[in-house]
Amino acid sequence: MIDLDARRRIPRCMSTQHPDNVTVPFFAQGPVMEGMDEIREAYYAFSHLGCDEQMWDFEGKEVDEFVVEKLLTTYEGFFRAFPLGREMFLTLRVPNPGVEKAQGKILLEVLQGIPRANDVARLFYGEDVAPIFEIIFPMTTSAEELNRVLRYYQVFVTGKGEAVLTPGDIPLKEWIGEFHPAAIQIIPLIEDKDSLLRADTIVRAYLQGKDLPYQRVFLARSDPALNYGSLAASLLVKVALSRLDRLEQELGIPIYTILGAGSAPFRGNFRPDTVERHLAEHPSVQTFTIQSAFKYDYPAPAIIRAIETLKSAPRKNARPVEPEGKVIELIERISACYQRQVRAIAPLMNHIAPAVPRRRMRKLHIGLFGYSRSLGGVSLPRAISFCAALYSLGLPPEILGLACLNQEDLAFLREVDPGFEADLQDALRYLNEEALALLPPTEAEEIRTTIRLLPLTVPQDHAHREVTATIIKRVKDGNVKDLGDLILRAAWIRKFLG
Repeated sequence: MIDLDARRRIPRCMSTQHPDNVTVPFFAQGPVMEGMDEIREAYYAFSHLGCDEQMWDFEGKEVDEFVVEKLLTTYEGFFRAFPLGREMFLTLRVPNPGVEKAQGKILLEVLQGIPRANDVARLFYGEDVAPIFEIIFPMTTSAEELNRVLRYYQVFVTGKGEAVLTPGDIPLKEWIGEFHPAAIQIIPLIEDKDSLLRADTIVRAYLQGKDLPYQRVFLARSDPALNYGSLAASLLVKVALSRLDRLEQELGIPIYTILGAGSAPFRGNFRPDTVERHLAEHPSVQTFTIQSAFKYDYPAPAIIRAIETLKSAPRKNARPVEPEGKVIELIERISACYQRQVRAIAPLMNHIAPAVPRRRMRKLHIGLFGYSRSLGGVSLPRAISFCAALYSLGLPPEILGLACLNQEDLAFLREVDPGFEADLQDALRYLNEEALALLPPTEAEEIRTTIRLLPLTVPQDHAHREVTATIIKRVKDGNVKDLGDLILRAAWIRKFLG
């Protein structure tokens, strides 16, 4: 049995380290955040914005492994009033060794560090307060992966306390000290299409034989959009939420979902001014990610009000997605069209993406799209750079994958995805049809046809159009070396980088 406190308050707002912001926060030492900047960011998200959870991301990033010590010693007064692990929560995202072989051993290092953080908190608070007891496991495809991580922690982290190094010697726990917490919870982060459609099956298998008071499940929104298109990603999340809701009712334990949506419409359209729309569309989601553009590209009072709205809203049952078979058929059709179009425009994208300014220190990372050999090994930038490159050309990526739709499909979408048209309208404000001249003829004509199909009257953002026109001209002239300032100018207008 894993002993987790059933009374634990499950966070509503998870601050993350996604580099989608344009504005450099006031506490950062430079435009690329790292080291102590991210320690200060966690404190700022907790103390000023009202977030109750901070993701600490070891996947593809260089983050400070002494985060607990530095938070408690640097901001002692705050964390005595709001204990880490009881009122404020720090949740680690680790690499998946099955996908990211070069980073696999980081997972082991992170797991070994959890008891050390626990010792620091015990000294600070004078009692047992586990500052870290949950980790996020990305690209989850099976319960076996989750059980493997859990078992490693039980055998090689806490279990080694009973080990005796030489016959007749004292156990390791008498020399080093006890290893706590005795157990941790694993949060599956589910990102690919097949696994999102099996989210309930994966969770059911993981819960088998465990007596848990609750289970958290993280549904990705950015990487599915990058791989299958924004509309397909939105529908995948809704199917997964509906199925997890049914599983919750069946098993009788809470399944608290986390939705990883960003500010760009392509990545979820989750901004301070859209939180009520998201609460209505995703009523069963317990935790929303507060990404960097949300935190830094809007006025602080609006951000704080939005977070207060999220924290005060009750969690409800998921919206049913019916008929599921028709939704899944639509997902398959959209994703096939999207992937074909992206393969055609990938050279243009990869030409622009290196000019997108960085906002966080990141290690080399290959996204899910890059692993897919069925797509001819096409490799794309990460979702944020992908979005930034296309928006900067006046080509909102939300439009990709929609060429397969007809009027009957649009009528159906209004029922199952009522935010679809609002998200498209938000994105198409930044359309500059001059960009179509940069695309292969087939894809350019498909996008023109798609725009005519959509019954939207969208006012253009003229300031954004002016910047994208300059970028388009530079691309046509073959001059893409110094596009960074122009990309940032356009992003300032949108209030997100990508």
